[in-house]
Amino acid sequence: MKNPLCMEQPEMLENDVFFSRIIALCQSGFYPLCLFGSQTKVLYCVLGYSGKLEVLTTSFPPGNNYSSLSVEFPAFLIFERLLYEEYGLEPLGHPWLKPVRCYKNSSLKTYPFFSSKTPLLHEVGVGPVHAGVIEPGHFRFSCCGEKVEYLEIQLGYQHRGVEKLFTKGDIWDKVSLAESIAGDTAIGHSLAYCSVVESLTDTIPAAMPVRIIALELERIAMHLSVLSALAGDVAYIMGQNLFAALRTTVINSSLALCGSRFGKRWLCPGGVNYGISAAQKEAMQNVLTQAKKQIIFTAEAMLSETSVLSRFDDTGIVSSELSLLYGFTGVIAKAAGLALDVRKEFPLMEAVDFMPVTEFSGDVYARAWVRYKEIIQSFEIVEKQLYNLPDSFDLCSKMGKVKPNNLAIAIVEGFRGRIVHVAKTDQDSETEFYRIFDPSLVNWQALAIAVQGEGISDFPLCNKSFDLSYCGSDL
Repeated sequence: MKNPLCMEQPEMLENDVFFSRIIALCQSGFYPLCLFGSQTKVLYCVLGYSGKLEVLTTSFPPGNNYSSLSVEFPAFLIFERLLYEEYGLEPLGHPWLKPVRCYKNSSLKTYPFFSSKTPLLHEVGVGPVHAGVIEPGHFRFSCCGEKVEYLEIQLGYQHRGVEKLFTKGDIWDKVSLAESIAGDTAIGHSLAYCSVVESLTDTIPAAMPVRIIALELERIAMHLSVLSALAGDVAYIMGQNLFAALRTTVINSSLALCGSRFGKRWLCPGGVNYGISAAQKEAMQNVLTQAKKQIIFTAEAMLSETSVLSRFDDTGIVSSELSLLYGFTGVIAKAAGLALDVRKEFPLMEAVDFMPVTEFSGDVYARAWVRYKEIIQSFEIVEKQLYNLPDSFDLCSKMGKVKPNNLAIAIVEGFRGRIVHVAKTDQDSETEFYRIFDPSLVNWQALAIAVQGEGISDFPLCNKSFDLSYCGSDL
């Protein structure tokens, strides 16, 4: 499968054929990348498996209802809830059909939270306003003493209407908007956006190695941020400070190249705005070589420290079976033994020889270990791209015209996991819709699973080991 993919509007299937085809594909190993509707009353489903992609379409079902796919395939849970919220399409038999977002005209008092009348359980509510500088999100714990029996997560307090903004004006002029989808994933989302635009315009992007370098620097920096937070949560202060300082070293490399520590304004449709000169290349190689050595020393010390292991081991377990069942992605899936990574399944650069890092225990330790090993892997990718980078190259290709009546899909492995952007143009080459699926959208359910049976005091540690995005789920 080519990534990104651009095609004319797929053949419209009959409703029963559409859903039967989805079930058959899921039974053969495919997993949903997205399921969504459009204003033209068309249902779209994109499924992937081992480098293969299936795109299915049908009209809205009569009566605006259908048999829920989530009963057999829980990976569809959040997508079906979105469909019901946005278009009123009711998935009959859905295990827990409730709003995805908390709109201004609703409140926590009217939201249908899970509840129990047994006196053995008590509820603990946290948020949506938090003591830290984070976005709003409500966590409601049902506890038996200190033990968490059930966690319900409610987000969607700042719905920004980002996807609608992509349909206003020229689609090739939205890179700043893409960078703001999730501020810590500016490169991941802008790369997906640029890939969509390039596929819609038949443009072969220039400076792809520089894009890969930018993406991997973002991955290194954000994984270091999480390792620092995890160390701080278990009072391993040396690790907290060293990982934070090393993260600064990495993001300062991005700053030196494009003027932004988060990589903003680095990418553009057709290529990049900033290249890497010979002098910058040499300086970057020296800095990253030293940073890599220090990261290895710090991570090996932390992940062999008894006091750290006593908190990380067997805490917040998400099994491989549940990861596969719910369609979790990124570090969560890899820490449970699933070798799922867009860089292998749907590579943007064919020349990249890549094998995903995996661990099998599915606990906080496994997620920390996978982050550490991915950091080293990303360093190796950056080193290879820098080594092969020519002294002079084109920064940007000339853009073609946007094709009418085409559907474009781009998939990127961000540091949180699989990012999917889907755009459709109408007969006038205007943007009919633009859909964005951040990995956090499906991965929040993993956090709820991980804390079941844990002490409530371990929730912050579990939460940081996932490092999920609030705004990425609330577009």
